[in-house]
Amino acid sequence: MSTMDKLAKRPGSLPGWLESFLPAPRGVKMKRPAPLMRWRQKGAVSYLEEIKFSREIKLDDLQCIERQKTVIKSNTEQFINNYPANNVLLWGPRGTGKSSLIRSLLSEYQDQGLHLVEVARDNLTDLLDICDELNHFSSKFIIYCDDLSFDVNDPSYKTLKVLLDGSVSDIPENILIYATSNRRHLIPEFMSENLEAKMIDGEIHQGESTEEKLSLSERFGIWLSFHPFNQEQYLQIAFHWLSKTDVEISNYDPVEIKQAALQWALEKGTRSGRSAAQFARNWAGNVLLTENS
Repeated sequence: MSTMDKLAKRPGSLPGWLESFLPAPRGVKMKRPAPLMRWRQKGAVSYLEEIKFSREIKLDDLQCIERQKTVIKSNTEQFINNYPANNVLLWGPRGTGKSSLIRSLLSEYQDQGLHLVEVARDNLTDLLDICDELNHFSSKFIIYCDDLSFDVNDPSYKTLKVLLDGSVSDIPENILIYATSNRRHLIPEFMSENLEAKMIDGEIHQGESTEEKLSLSERFGIWLSFHPFNQEQYLQIAFHWLSKTDVEISNYDPVEIKQAALQWALEKGTRSGRSAAQFARNWAGNVLLTENS
């Protein structure tokens, strides 16, 4: 083994500028996949790590998104049963259940061999390495990318775009990518780009900037749109989470609870599902504290 090879196996022993020219050492490979994992990067070392502590989310706890649940369940069941299935993009405002829906799939299908792998946006450039690592196992994996947003020149954007469709290195058959974003096309859109559109033979053709931004999101076979909850839906979600607490809510005036929930939403500035769950925890916690003081 050369001196350079020995040094390459000792991350941290070289100046940063020199380490950047060496191949990144890899972490210890898992002998068997954990149900829930993340791709970690510590210095020059990247590896799969088991996530041991995570709040379980069940599909039945997700309210007012029945259409989205039906579509993603069907696609995931096709995948688990070795039938054709698509990568999925879930887009819409924050707090509408996008991330929770993906995470709930693990509790629903873990017994059928499904695994969830969380990959941060900054680590998407490692997607080929991640796929190579997971392809050694016979299990089914969903790579979960949360809250994606890119600039056009972002290397992570280009890596994901090429891997989804257009590279000689295809995604292995035991892997799907499920991603969430607040943006439909994953990239900021500007009014000036509309000026690039042209009318040709009576048809509107988008400019190059717009076409480039569409080119990533359209590589996802399924788009699931999420929308803000109205007041009735917000209250339904709040009362659902209240029913999951140790408080017997039938002992309390539902009108007062509704008023408290709406006041909470007003102060938070949103009627999101996340806000409804936070209200339920706060209200139930206050009640239990008062009852047991």
